[in-house]
Amino acid sequence: MNRSLAAQAPKRHCLGTHRMVSPEETLRRVRPFLPAMGITRVANITGLDRLGVPVVSVCRPNARSLAISQGKGLDLTAAKVSGVMEAVESYHAEHICLPLRRASYDELRAHQPVVDVAALPRLSVSDFHPARRLLWVEGRDLATGEPLWLPYELVHTDFTLPLPEGSGAFLMGSNGLASGNHLLEAISHGLCEVVERDANTLWHLQGDHARRRTRLRLDTVEDASCLQVLEQVGRADLEVAVWETTSDVGLPAFLCTLAERSLDPLRPRAPTSGSGCHPSREIALLRALTEALQVRATLISGARDDMGVARCYRAYQDPECWRREVERMRGESPTRCFQEVSTFVGRSFDEDVAWELERLAAAGLRQAAVVDLTRPEFRIPVARVVVPGLEPEHGTPGYTPGTRARKVLGEHAS
Repeated sequence: MNRSLAAQAPKRHCLGTHRMVSPEETLRRVRPFLPAMGITRVANITGLDRLGVPVVSVCRPNARSLAISQGKGLDLTAAKVSGVMEAVESYHAEHICLPLRRASYDELRAHQPVVDVAALPRLSVSDFHPARRLLWVEGRDLATGEPLWLPYELVHTDFTLPLPEGSGAFLMGSNGLASGNHLLEAISHGLCEVVERDANTLWHLQGDHARRRTRLRLDTVEDASCLQVLEQVGRADLEVAVWETTSDVGLPAFLCTLAERSLDPLRPRAPTSGSGCHPSREIALLRALTEALQVRATLISGARDDMGVARCYRAYQDPECWRREVERMRGESPTRCFQEVSTFVGRSFDEDVAWELERLAAAGLRQAAVVDLTRPEFRIPVARVVVPGLEPEHGTPGYTPGTRARKVLGEHAS
């Protein structure tokens, strides 16, 4: 890691998450800028479900990507910060003011250091060619601090039409986009997100037998915050199952699925899932649990604009989806002990980022890039992290398996 950033981001809030400052302080800092970013409403939708874990919906009606963001937390303020910061980072990625270069890959690499394009996630219908001209934006290599140029379509989230010149080569989305109270906090969050998506994809591509071996024994969980959420899930009469999805990178990652114990024919609800990744196994598990709860509240509210009716809501009301998933959950025997999951708790975000980069390098992923999207008028740190070689979420439209995914597919086909 670039040591010029070291020791600048100590952790001062560690309840349910790791942050430089408390959620109350974060909200106080960002609240004055919300109107300028088009954020018109922060709605408490906790009461739409019966679990009691706070969930909010954040509205940005004129967004150039998603108009609705969600947030969750152990208390309402933490949930508000979670949702607001997601909306804030989306705004920044939609309104990038950095200089761009128009060049082909061959033209640019002759004079500038360029990210490893061969390892970037491609569209299934990608029209990338080394001689094709497209837009590039300058970031930096996290390990060395040196400049590194990336395809612009991997960084921005302005999905208004027509798309910028050269679009259609790489997989667009928000993977690795993160905000925080310090740039290192945002970078750590972004690194965890790209590792989480990669881990999810590799886990789903394994065979059924391999996935079953990763089922977590919830009676081995000792973290107070996780136990609090699990208790609320139990009181709401929900089935819960958790699998450890940690990949060869070694950052703790989990997938959680929640389902009604018995289905109400007048109000059918299919199971929902959430995932989480963090150097601390306790935070990673808590993120997976609360995200699964957030997805439930989001589907009940019906407001999320990237969840199509056919793909999400009809399946959510399909009793057969509930039956299949509950049978699978009840038919598996949890074997994984929570204490066996690797963990790391740094005192600062520079320690976390350094450890995360070490884990990536140990897995053969030696290039990690960041583009600083922080705007001077807001001074809210926002980063877009790109790690060539990691897989995106397997369900992303247009996704085509990369090297790591093809390796897993080959291992489980033989």
